[in-house]
Amino acid sequence: HLDAALKEGITQENAKKINKLIRDEGPKGVKSQIQGDELRVSSKSRDDLQAVQRMLSEADLDVALSYTNRR
Repeated sequence: HLDAALKEGITQENAKKINKLIRDEGPKGVKSQIQGDELRVSSKSRDDLQAVQRMLSEADLDVALSYTNRR
């Protein structure tokens, strides 16, 4: 018997950790901000956003990430 808990969104602690990682190591034109249980990342360059996604996928984070695209 296996129990699993699913959580939607990320904790403030994880959001701050990811936010710091993006600001320290991400491309210069990228802005990130914490909005409730989400972290919004914006940039004029689609390539910069894809670079951030790659960087976060390769980072050793103990949280599952999902990405949505809003224009």
